[in-house]
Amino acid sequence: MVPTSADRLRALAAPIARLMFARYLLASICALSGDFILFLMLDRMGVPPVPAAFGGYAAGLLIHWMISVRFVFDTGTGPSHGQRLAFLASALLGMGMTMAMVGGLSLLGVAPAIAKLLSIPASFLTVYAIRKYGVFARA
Repeated sequence: MVPTSADRLRALAAPIARLMFARYLLASICALSGDFILFLMLDRMGVPPVPAAFGGYAAGLLIHWMISVRFVFDTGTGPSHGQRLAFLASALLGMGMTMAMVGGLSLLGVAPAIAKLLSIPASFLTVYAIRKYGVFARA
């Protein structure tokens, strides 16, 4: 049986998806580095955990946006206004999750830096899914 073009496209889809996830992961690592550095600086300066988490996440968001639109999600013509708003909305959800977890865990006596680390997987996976299947679904 000769493979059809649809079969060939399906065979290529999985490796391409893995490459996109790898690029997204690298972008996230860069953004998280900026986020965590600012978070630790603010924490060291005596800023309470939740505002420090907000400041770090906001910085990471800007870094992530710059990397994502250039290297992760190829939109061809650049991001649309709707994609910018949806990216921001997904970031606000991730930020809310992060701040809630950092605040809640800190109240339970967990060190702020550990609380921040524990919030990363939940926020990362949620935001990635929203961006891949929603914001940049056609990219």
